[in-house]
Amino acid sequence: MTAANLCLLAAGVFFLTGMLTGVWKYRCMATDPEARTPVYVNIAHRTALMYSFAAVLLREFVPFSPLSPAGTVWAVGLPLLFFASAIFIYIVHGVLRDTDNQLRKPYRLGSSTLPGAVIHIYLWLLIAGEIGGFLVLFVGFLRAAFA
Repeated sequence: MTAANLCLLAAGVFFLTGMLTGVWKYRCMATDPEARTPVYVNIAHRTALMYSFAAVLLREFVPFSPLSPAGTVWAVGLPLLFFASAIFIYIVHGVLRDTDNQLRKPYRLGSSTLPGAVIHIYLWLLIAGEIGGFLVLFVGFLRAAFA
């Protein structure tokens, strides 16, 4: 699969997830006496929609990649993987209704708690993967634009 196609596949999956979590959000509001939605149902819905467009934006930078086709798949794959994992985690918290802030101690997952190191390592990997993957493509664009 090419990097461009991977971006479009992710955009489609994320957008569909955004629409489906929108139905979930609506059902929560329709059945709650105060028309409230669990925090992470809301976050999952908005994040999936936002990341669908971020995946399309990544695709626009693919032609400028300074890497080989395989390297470019990695450059877009890392951010897309972390986008997907974030959406998944938000959906899990929405289903479990276990927290309104996943970064508040103790780190809740259902009735269990997670070690802080797991959360912080994941977040640093997410930061490096998302920013690093895009930065490779963006640097390629800058080189082409100002060469």
